[in-house]
Amino acid sequence: MNSRLAVVKILLQVTQHGRNLPDAIAYYADSIDENDRGLIQAMSYGVIRLFPRLKFIADQLISKPLKTKDQDIVMLILSGLYQLIEMRIPDHAAVSETVKITKSLKKPWAKNLVNAVLRNYQRQAELINNKIEKNAEAKFAHPFWWIKLIKKTWPENQLWEQVLFANNQNPPMTLRLNTSHISRKDYIDLLNKNEITATEAKYSPDAIYLEKPVQVSQLPLFAEGKVSVQDEAAQLAAILLNPQKGDRILDACAAPGGKTIHLLERESKIDLLALDIEKSRLQRVQENLDRTELKAQLLAANAFDPDSWWDKKPFDRILLDAPCSASGVIRRHPDIKLLRHESDIPKLIQDQEQILNALWPLLKSGGMLLYATCSVLAEENTLQIQHFLQQHADAELQPIISDWGQQQIAGKQILPGEGGKNGEEGMDGFFYALIQKQ
Repeated sequence: MNSRLAVVKILLQVTQHGRNLPDAIAYYADSIDENDRGLIQAMSYGVIRLFPRLKFIADQLISKPLKTKDQDIVMLILSGLYQLIEMRIPDHAAVSETVKITKSLKKPWAKNLVNAVLRNYQRQAELINNKIEKNAEAKFAHPFWWIKLIKKTWPENQLWEQVLFANNQNPPMTLRLNTSHISRKDYIDLLNKNEITATEAKYSPDAIYLEKPVQVSQLPLFAEGKVSVQDEAAQLAAILLNPQKGDRILDACAAPGGKTIHLLERESKIDLLALDIEKSRLQRVQENLDRTELKAQLLAANAFDPDSWWDKKPFDRILLDAPCSASGVIRRHPDIKLLRHESDIPKLIQDQEQILNALWPLLKSGGMLLYATCSVLAEENTLQIQHFLQQHADAELQPIISDWGQQQIAGKQILPGEGGKNGEEGMDGFFYALIQKQ
């Protein structure tokens, strides 16, 4: 399949059928030439990342809205605009190759429309850019409800603008090294020998930042399970929970298993139960365990209902990586902007509260529970924990002493783009609160 045609079809899967981007790309994997995959991924992610802005531009240039059955032409126009604005493709090639796809879509009538829209953008770019500055959704490339929620939580010092800006950047590729097998310095030397430039991360002792993303098949020791891909902020979970030899640990909502594996890499002699409600999602956890040659018990069960699966043996430590808005990882998963809805947030907050209350009795006296989200919203994070502490007299918040993140009334918040390699690349947005049972 032609790469630009593939992008149109992938965009339709996300915008019309609600499929997430990785699944949409995978859906067409067999039809895509191996050599085109990088371009297709870059364009698909790029268009979705800037979707509200590109749609605003298109709306300025299309005199009459296209019908639902012609949304493929809308997606084609957005992909053409993205090429003109963001990619290093010569303008004439971006326009002509995009126009050609109208034939592949069996809509030759759209040839003149697509050509006119892209040519008019080139002529009117300055005027349209001025209009973008006056429209919040276009300027920040987020739906307005996202802008409103993030601004409500981070109104001071334009932090909300920094979060929105960070969400629109390409995230760094970050590795997690099993440092019990090889030191970071030695692994970076190994990467350099393979012409991959990398630097040590600042906060996780196991993290490495790559200067440019590569296929995992190019990473030395990946197949042997000694290195994995995981954001630095996510790596802080295992460090904060600090597993000790002989501990019985529950990893609730464990899939896809990055934190599960990291706990075992830091201390393999633990009794670890990895729980997830979806049996199919636990397959990913098992694949990661197989690759890294580590062992854990996997269980498909509902964290809301421990009575249906808990053996009444208390846990020393619990990691609750709670279901959340994912507002801190939009740069990595830009489809969240389109697939998440404002009405989802209250239900997620309720779910977080219910899981916290359900799992707390499973923790032994003196044990630690680490509450984690990849959200930047106060209602899911510090306010959620404040409420929990008020409801449980035997829960005591433990201080998180660190150079990373922003201290909240309860817990610590990392905003996307904070910290990381020389303070430049930055981590995903994450929240952590460490609670001890008295």
